[in-house]
Amino acid sequence: MKMSQLSAILEKRVEGDLLFDSFSRGRYATDASFYQMMPLGILSPKSEDDIRAAIDIAAEQGVPILARGGGTSQCGQTVNEALVLDNTQYFNDILELDVDGQRCVVRPGIVLDELNRALKPHGLWFPVDVSTASRATIGGMTGNNSCGGKSLRYGMMRDNVLSIDAFLADGSHHHFGPVDPGSSSAHAGLTEDLLRLGAREAGEIDARFPKVMRRVGGYNIDALVPKDTPNNLAHLLVGSEGTLAYSTAIELKLWPLISQKVLGVCHFPTFHQAMDAAQHLVTLNPQGVELVDATMIALARDIPLFRQTIEDFVTGKPDALLLVEFAEDDPALHAQKLKQLEEMMGDLGFSWSGSGKNWGGVTPVMDAGMQTRIANLRSSGLNIMMSMKAEGKPVSFVEDCAVELPDLAEYTAGLTEIFERHGTRGTWYAHASVGCLHVRPVLNLKLDQDVKTMRSIAEECFDLVAKYKGSHSGEHGDGLVRSEFNEKMFGTRMVSSFREVKKLFDPKGLFNPGKIVDAPKMDDRSLFRYGPDYAVPEIRTDLDWSAWPGSGGGFQGAVEMCNNNGACRKLKGGVMCPSYRVTRKEQDLTRGRANTLRLALSGQLGPDALTSDQMAETMKLCVSCKGCKRECPTGVDMARMKIEVLAARARKNGISLHDKLVAFLPRYAPWAARLPFLANLRNKVPGLAKATEKLTGFTATRDLPTWSARPFRNEEAAQASEPQAVLFADCFNRYFEPENLRATLKVLSAANVPVQVASAPQGERPLCCGRTFLSAGLVDEARAEARRLVDALLPLAEKGLPIIGLEPSCLLTLRDEIPGLLPDKDTELLAGQARMLEEYIADQEDNPEFTLSLKSPAPKVLLHGHCHQKAMGVMSSIEKTLSRLPDTEIELVETSCCGMAGSFGYGVETHEISRKMAEADLAPAVRKADEATLIVADGTSCRHQVADTTNRSPIHVARLLEMALHK
Repeated sequence: MKMSQLSAILEKRVEGDLLFDSFSRGRYATDASFYQMMPLGILSPKSEDDIRAAIDIAAEQGVPILARGGGTSQCGQTVNEALVLDNTQYFNDILELDVDGQRCVVRPGIVLDELNRALKPHGLWFPVDVSTASRATIGGMTGNNSCGGKSLRYGMMRDNVLSIDAFLADGSHHHFGPVDPGSSSAHAGLTEDLLRLGAREAGEIDARFPKVMRRVGGYNIDALVPKDTPNNLAHLLVGSEGTLAYSTAIELKLWPLISQKVLGVCHFPTFHQAMDAAQHLVTLNPQGVELVDATMIALARDIPLFRQTIEDFVTGKPDALLLVEFAEDDPALHAQKLKQLEEMMGDLGFSWSGSGKNWGGVTPVMDAGMQTRIANLRSSGLNIMMSMKAEGKPVSFVEDCAVELPDLAEYTAGLTEIFERHGTRGTWYAHASVGCLHVRPVLNLKLDQDVKTMRSIAEECFDLVAKYKGSHSGEHGDGLVRSEFNEKMFGTRMVSSFREVKKLFDPKGLFNPGKIVDAPKMDDRSLFRYGPDYAVPEIRTDLDWSAWPGSGGGFQGAVEMCNNNGACRKLKGGVMCPSYRVTRKEQDLTRGRANTLRLALSGQLGPDALTSDQMAETMKLCVSCKGCKRECPTGVDMARMKIEVLAARARKNGISLHDKLVAFLPRYAPWAARLPFLANLRNKVPGLAKATEKLTGFTATRDLPTWSARPFRNEEAAQASEPQAVLFADCFNRYFEPENLRATLKVLSAANVPVQVASAPQGERPLCCGRTFLSAGLVDEARAEARRLVDALLPLAEKGLPIIGLEPSCLLTLRDEIPGLLPDKDTELLAGQARMLEEYIADQEDNPEFTLSLKSPAPKVLLHGHCHQKAMGVMSSIEKTLSRLPDTEIELVETSCCGMAGSFGYGVETHEISRKMAEADLAPAVRKADEATLIVADGTSCRHQVADTTNRSPIHVARLLEMALHK
């Protein structure tokens, strides 16, 4: 059936959002596996009625249905040539919460972290704590029988799902839970058939199902065998990967929240010794035992987000770590547990004073903040491994096999031998406590030879797992990767039973076909993200991408770093991805944009896709916050990629008047500053903003920044003949808020720091970083500005002078964009000398000549960090500097982008989204602050956003410090 026909039929019968264009379909064609299957279309249902209508239409038209949550499946479960129903945008609420009964009922699209945030005030949580908790949905976790790092104590998803309400493929809706033998339910016939199958196959199930705790392959038909307690049919749906029914409500078992825990980080000189020790450490009854290997430690050291964490908890050069976590009801027992752990490590022959194979020991971690940092690193283990920039990447296909703990060391040694025999190596991490280790051999699946190697490794690995009577899937399920091997794992008769179950539920095979039963070959390259015909032609790029391989000087490789892990889908914490947090649309997400770029570069979206209107729409809500630069575990820098898209589009189409007014501000600012009354007329004359709205593209709902009547002049500084620091006066502070630059001079003067203001050659306009030009894609103009700035600052930087700036987006351009525009040793040197004011002051902590006497400017300061400060790791320096203020409480607002983002918040088409970004966290936090609290933000746009949305007047840190000076 034609997609246009399907779309037209659906549009008449559903209220949810429909997406049938090629760009949208492409964004749903991949998950976190290496597969790609183009869907027929996407529906974001708003109700059960939408789902019922979609299933009915699919049945009428013979169209497959695929339920999808976060789209982070490792094995290809959530890709198919089907109508995709995305539950995350609307179908994501809590239907019922029974605190006393410790249970709840939720829609399948709710994200685990969101659920636990709602449960926390009630002292409860849902403990299947998968590493993707920030984006994994309960529906997806149920479909996959997810496990998490604490399954040793709390069990798997199956152990914590009480019942499921679901649609069958015939459109009927049923409740699946414990079976009452006397009931006459609507699906009684189905129940009887299933229980007969369970009774018939009980012997085969007992003989063939692995006895390990972590078994996620096939269907859970062991839930159908006769037993003393009632059979629970919901447990058959758990792990069925959306192939049997479509869940609409899931009843969960909840647990009391344990607020305190302790962590023992066990260091081992060899990987084998760590694996052998796991069986002993679990006898101490920990909550979990997680592995971190030497490769992951090395890779994490190269990622800014994790570098300091590694330095803080890793001692020496271990080949492997085991993170042993205890969470007792009585926190007083934690010290005893750590002592027992240290004694056991000693009994196993490890001590800090030992050498060779006897070196090792336990680093206790009591601090909750440090535990969280380590947990975040561990949960990002997969993506840290995927941060390799070469063509070869760690590939998921044998990664979560599970064996009994006594066999773990021998099994891992055997698997390492298989990898070495095929000329590759594996990277290891994950759940040592339950014998389930994630391992990914490094392969390049663009090469036919490496695909053949993958096939050989898979076959040999699964034979090895069978030797130890383990499970070929201990966590990530079957999907396209492992379904083919279910017969090897379970035998012909068991797979025949799986097919029988599938036929009982879904006779026409419309629910996610090709998974668990009747699957294609796992190495069918026509289903790969990088298929046999995948190619990216050479393209022009304007920035330096030489750290990556591929076309466009490495631009291709940088785009392909996105492995669809979905970390950008988190809704709280960190910065990325602010537009997604507002819209909940895949399009407005780092992952969605990266996938669109990859498809466009490789010609899969048609000619000229890179410069198309659809690509512009894809990038429109990217605010270039750079949150992904720091927080994406694989280092996808969408802000930099957006510059390339804007540049290509500007070359083809030119730019609008709106973009010209923003981009060329540094060029016309000296003239506008001479006539501030005229420049500010738009804000003062009633109706003028509305009259010019269509022409300029600036929304009439906001005043534009006010031009100062007394802009900053370089001559205001004493211009020391032997300066100790250089002040870079950016355009925004120079022409709009010069009081910040003047405050900076007073603060540095009070600290006895001679300052020189960076100046352009005589007769030239003031220096500029070029950022406004980059925001419009005018890279040549930006490069010219960068060249002027570098020429002026380089002689000073070569003398070792710090370059101090106030506006984060401008000063930090010296550390980020300018090295990409002018890649050479000069810009590297300059980048190393660029400092925010607070960074410079923090650096003087051990400098006895730097004296800055301060008093309390206010009882409390509410601090908002600019996105670029967060992305470049500057926030700790700000907090360190502000800790100099006596008797002053400093509270950092936990927020994503403020939403103003330069000119973004002033755009006719984007100002509403901008306000919604502010209302997520920042604006409510400011409104809660009392009048005595000072609101502080370094970013010019941040201060304007706060002022516009809260009627409070935030100040720059420089003015805060000026207020604190002793007069």
